[in-house]
Amino acid sequence: MDLIEKEHLLEISKPKTRANRRLFRGQSEGQYLRDGCTIKGSDGLITAASRFSMANIDSWEAFEDAFCQDLLPALGGKQKTEEFFLRLSHMLVEYMAKQQDRQTKVLDFHHPHHLKEMMSHCLGIPSEGVTLEQVLSDCKETMKYGVRTGHPRFFNQLSSGLDLISVAGEWLTATVNTNMFTYEIAPTFTLMEEIVINHMISKIGWSSGDGVLTPGGTISNLYAVLLARFKFDPKVKSDGVNLHQFIIFTSKQSHYSIEQAGAVSGIGMKNVISVECDARGKMIVECLEKHIIQAKALGKVPVMVNATASTTVLGAFDPFNDIADVCEKHGIWLHVDSAWGGGYLLSNDYRYKLAGVHRADSVTWNPHKLMGQTLQCSALLTKHLGLLKECNSIGATYLFQKDKQYDLDYDTGDKTIQCGRHNDIFKLWLTWRAKGDAGYEEQINQVHALSRYLLGRLKQAADFELVLDEPESTNVCFWYVPDSLRNMSHGVARDTILHRVAPKIKAAMMQAGTVMIGYQPLETKPNFFRYVCANPSATQSDIDFLLDEIRRLGKAEDIKGSYTSEQITK
Repeated sequence: MDLIEKEHLLEISKPKTRANRRLFRGQSEGQYLRDGCTIKGSDGLITAASRFSMANIDSWEAFEDAFCQDLLPALGGKQKTEEFFLRLSHMLVEYMAKQQDRQTKVLDFHHPHHLKEMMSHCLGIPSEGVTLEQVLSDCKETMKYGVRTGHPRFFNQLSSGLDLISVAGEWLTATVNTNMFTYEIAPTFTLMEEIVINHMISKIGWSSGDGVLTPGGTISNLYAVLLARFKFDPKVKSDGVNLHQFIIFTSKQSHYSIEQAGAVSGIGMKNVISVECDARGKMIVECLEKHIIQAKALGKVPVMVNATASTTVLGAFDPFNDIADVCEKHGIWLHVDSAWGGGYLLSNDYRYKLAGVHRADSVTWNPHKLMGQTLQCSALLTKHLGLLKECNSIGATYLFQKDKQYDLDYDTGDKTIQCGRHNDIFKLWLTWRAKGDAGYEEQINQVHALSRYLLGRLKQAADFELVLDEPESTNVCFWYVPDSLRNMSHGVARDTILHRVAPKIKAAMMQAGTVMIGYQPLETKPNFFRYVCANPSATQSDIDFLLDEIRRLGKAEDIKGSYTSEQITK
């Protein structure tokens, strides 16, 4: 495959407009030709599957006496396999459609011991395999008691929504079921990863670089720590970290994975220094440099500074240019954890929030968050071409032979810390192809605008108080203030009671199942709600419902005296 052909296949492009979409030559509006099957648009569906009655799609009688051994590769198993997957796919599509219905609950909550009892008939592992009918039933029951994270009223986590192109990509990925360590077993996927990684690198502002998709932002941040210490002294790969007393610096409001990386890498949690933040949650650069100077005076080796693009709770963006100045002055690796905020790089309106990110040595970016990819999908990117392989390569000869008859740069497994690596690239590549940069920009602008709508509603409400008046990201943090606290003076006594409000409302909310939003304390602040949303199907009416539901549940708990009836230590 020459370069021109590869670029034609794999490029990330702007989506065609409806006006520019064309049918394949020779096709009419009502009829499309696909691999010998005829599909009639408005006249109905005629495919190889038409021999199965769609009226019986909800019936599982055909599988009462069928087992997994009756599916492919069993002789004559193609029809049974097709019937099985038709019913499974119907069940999944019904689930997808139902979770867009606002009358559907976000969750059907039961306490662990109760749920275990309710599902006792199907949770155990049997000695003999169950029928395919039971398998379908197990799938349906599993979804029934799961949380509908694609529901437009799910505001609980940074990852939300359900992108159907990503789902399609995930299904194909599972069907192909290949590993990502060598080109010989993942040729197209390896090329796709190269294309997408380079596209993300260009969005950061680097002219070149390298990267790898990882099992989440925590692992991406660990990669950054490993690269930083290797860049300082390659001997740590063979001789260990006891050669130096490395120090990592990160803000007090950064993700806990930086501290975890200190533990896993051998640097040690005590050698991960938390840098003070201002009232908006941004790292104070003067405090950072002070800590660096103090560490050097004690003979320690500052090896990495972690800055954050949209912190987990407040959504703060650290001042990257100022931090980069300090890192360059002291010769320290700069990593930017943009797991949550990286998607803003795709918006011309909001990419300014990451001004200076191009000066970083490495960047974490999670498309399964603001970009709405299905879990999991994270990338570690670095501007140091070749460093990933130098740092992580072991050169196992049973996988990475040097005499293969193709370009060995595409055997990407030797630059990772994994051997088996899940194919997370296809769904991302496919979705980016479907939406283009323009589609993603529209999506990110939309979810950001929704957070501004919530912000405006909260500013006008007497029974809510904002933690930050002008948050930078889609994170909007706030307190619900019940009637019993409305006229109480601010202070320790009020905060003690206010600290109980969000947990009580959240517990009632879980029981009701109508909406989900998270809460947490922060330093000396009592528990508050944190709204986050990356789901483009959420609307202003869903925001209105969220506030009304918090009020309804909050007033009911206030009437019961729930906030003052027990002592909870902050």
